[in-house]
Amino acid sequence: MATVKTLSLLDSTIGKKAVMALTGLVLYGFVIVHMAGNLQIFLGPVAFNGYAATLKATPLLLWGARSVLLVSAALHVWAAVSLLGSTSAARSVDYKLRRYNRTSQAALSMKYGGFALLAFILFHIAHFTAPGTGLGIYKHSHTDVYANVVSSFSVWWVVAIYLVAQVFLGLHLFHGSWSLIQTLGFSHPRYDRMKQILPQGIGIGVAAGNILIALSVFAGIVRCRSSLRLHAWPSHPFLRPSPRRRHRFAARVTRAVSCRGARAGPSSRAGLATGSR
Repeated sequence: MATVKTLSLLDSTIGKKAVMALTGLVLYGFVIVHMAGNLQIFLGPVAFNGYAATLKATPLLLWGARSVLLVSAALHVWAAVSLLGSTSAARSVDYKLRRYNRTSQAALSMKYGGFALLAFILFHIAHFTAPGTGLGIYKHSHTDVYANVVSSFSVWWVVAIYLVAQVFLGLHLFHGSWSLIQTLGFSHPRYDRMKQILPQGIGIGVAAGNILIALSVFAGIVRCRSSLRLHAWPSHPFLRPSPRRRHRFAARVTRAVSCRGARAGPSSRAGLATGSR
């Protein structure tokens, strides 16, 4: 007698879409927080490197978040590939002519854009985190994150890779947010306005924030600076801070690492403290 397998929730299309929605919600939260943290690069090397050092100083939180993200990403990819396979298997012969009346470009980009984003994520992790590489451009530092970002985005083809990836990310977030709202049951006229504004806001906001970082570095708005040249004190006595403030500020500057990876030495600290140029 043939046995009949009982379908579980994860075997159904609804179950797989629910997995995509819930894991997507976790990933949405991460990309928003990640972008907000990276925007601290506009505060300068001390603030940005301090932010990175704070994350590394809390390994329980850092690796806990990484574990949740890894599981969420794996389940998200599994659900996407499984749904794509089910769709292909449902129609062995493709359409001779496709006409899309209401499908957006964001929806059409999900199939290929998702795999493009997966490849970019692996590249991004290898570039800045594990193992971390200078791409043959600069010497990668595991402590001077500011210098890594500035050195990378000073090269046009690195900027181009990240810009293309952010376009795919924005489209993915736009359609993914809309699908998430539909899957979680917010399909009601009272939520129509939210379904129009929220996906666009998430997609455009995250992509624009990340693009702003890359273009600001490439345009020279965010750049490597010499500590001595940047922090030379004014010669006018009314504009010079007190000796105590100069010493305190010199101590802060010595914690900043230049884009060449060299810390300010004793002569630099003395120059900053005394106000020499």
